[in-house]
Amino acid sequence: MKTNYTSGFFRASALPTSPLGGLGGLLLLLLLPLSAWAQQAKYVFYFIGDGMGVNQVLGTEMMAAEVNGRIGVMPLGFTQWPVTSVATTYSFTNGVTDSAASGTALATSTKTFNGAIGVDPDTMAVHSIAVKAKEHGMRVGVATSVSVDHATPASFYAHQPSRKMYHQIALDMAAAGFDFYAGSDLLQPTDPKNTKSVNAYEVLRDSGYTIARGYRDYQRKAKRAQKMVMLQTEEASERDRYSLPYAIDRKKGDMTLQEITRAAINFLSRDADKGFFVMIEGGKIDWACHNNDAATAYREVEDFDRAISVAYEFYSQHPDETLIVITADHETGGMILGNGRYKLNLEVLRHQQMSVESVTARLNDLRRTTNNKVSWEQAKQVLTDAFGFYSAIELSEKQDAELQRIYRETFENQQPKAVAREYAQVEPLADEALSIMQRIAMVSWASGSHSASPVPVHAIGAGAEIFAPRNDNADIPVRIMKAMGI
Repeated sequence: MKTNYTSGFFRASALPTSPLGGLGGLLLLLLLPLSAWAQQAKYVFYFIGDGMGVNQVLGTEMMAAEVNGRIGVMPLGFTQWPVTSVATTYSFTNGVTDSAASGTALATSTKTFNGAIGVDPDTMAVHSIAVKAKEHGMRVGVATSVSVDHATPASFYAHQPSRKMYHQIALDMAAAGFDFYAGSDLLQPTDPKNTKSVNAYEVLRDSGYTIARGYRDYQRKAKRAQKMVMLQTEEASERDRYSLPYAIDRKKGDMTLQEITRAAINFLSRDADKGFFVMIEGGKIDWACHNNDAATAYREVEDFDRAISVAYEFYSQHPDETLIVITADHETGGMILGNGRYKLNLEVLRHQQMSVESVTARLNDLRRTTNNKVSWEQAKQVLTDAFGFYSAIELSEKQDAELQRIYRETFENQQPKAVAREYAQVEPLADEALSIMQRIAMVSWASGSHSASPVPVHAIGAGAEIFAPRNDNADIPVRIMKAMGI
């Protein structure tokens, strides 16, 4: 006998065994009764900042204020909206969730085990608010700044017992049949364990999808496309298919979350009478916080806000019919604004010009070009370029000595044992320099992993007021559905 784990409105069907997955089953019960809104939400934006806790948002605002010479906050656009609340994020099995379980709760209102995508604890398929919107006749999109088959976006269309089943998840994209997908790329277009496996790109094309590579390619192809998958250029994927570059590392021509948001609106609103639902994830806030890299995280939050501003432009044109909801799947890093002294020094983070991952790449490039004969002056110049050390920021003798000690261990003695982070292998000298930067800024971290800290909820538009009470992540899709009148 299957246990009913549904905390919201979706009941499960047996998990499909077809390689393409499948929707199967029916969606079922709304615990909250529907009410007749004066104006229901016809256009729905669901923004999820992966790893974006309350302090990630507040730290971004406080840094902006300090850079402008004052203590306080310089508000982001979405924090000024009329509805502000928080949400809890625990999973069915863990007090601290992962992105798969929390993504499933945010998408389907079902609490499940960590690692699960679109299934309940009995691995029964549960279907998302995006599926319900599609069944209701709306156009539907799922977009992210990381790979389209990553945990959070996958939770809206896929049904797999493990988030690491990237090939099967990619095939579920075609099975779900949504109108628009976007992100960096697919991680496993073919199954690495099966040389005879079908190619996910080919399956998507056979299912009627046009694949665009970059925003310009999207603009060329969008008019004639019936369904769209928008990915970064192949050249960009050769460098890093896992995600778009961090905002702090972005180069001219890199695809951005703003462009993705603009493309999603353009494509999904072409048949305006149907309305649309789109989930857009800012995925690399989480990655920066796994690295304990505050400057990079804050710039990711700012970039997320810029993408949201594109949706806000649309809302301004359709204020009575549009709902925008912003939340996060969990907090990452246990970020604390303060390190024991009653002050902050966040403005110093403006001197950081690249992520710790890019610093690692620069140092590794030096190893290659010098045949492992990197001088201290060369390594020191990288730290100056990256963090402003020895120029804009004066280090103490102790800090300088520690950097030189690690340099000798990893360069002169050639023992570059990388520091393992969730999504990166960080060069030890880069990691220590970043740690010094955090201490100077007076930002503290509890870990390099997730926490159970509450995450923000912001909303504006049709039905936004129902998000004002305290939320759990599983409540949010129920409330969106209520606002949509489905």
